[in-house]
Amino acid sequence: MLDDVRDRCVYEVDLDPKNHPERVDAIDGALGEGSLFHQTHGFYVHGVPIKAATLPRGWQERTRKVTGPNTNGAVGYCLEVHDLACSKLAAFREKDREFVRILLREKLVKPNRLTRLIHLLPLPTEHRARLTTWVDATARDLRR
Repeated sequence: MLDDVRDRCVYEVDLDPKNHPERVDAIDGALGEGSLFHQTHGFYVHGVPIKAATLPRGWQERTRKVTGPNTNGAVGYCLEVHDLACSKLAAFREKDREFVRILLREKLVKPNRLTRLIHLLPLPTEHRARLTTWVDATARDLRR
């Protein structure tokens, strides 16, 4: 079943060049959808300022540091997976709900933690209630 999902997925990475915000467009041009990079590696990179995302309070303290032999000394920071899932749910597009559904199904996010963080999103109460209802219903459906 996971192979079926992989066949349908569009692999993309959103990247905020924190210390060089002026490079957002250059990232899209060099690494974006339809680029030689995309054709070669099977995924693309989309330059997006982090301020474009709706994230739960405290997300900065939960980021994960990424560095190693293949980063040439550079350090990156990734959103913690529950914060990423909250951001995707805040957008509530079909592709984002499917992404979070897969995270839940594969047990990469915990429904209770996701619900707690949804309450920290800067959204109206009704919108947060809709998201927690969706998480509860989806988690219940996946347990069947």
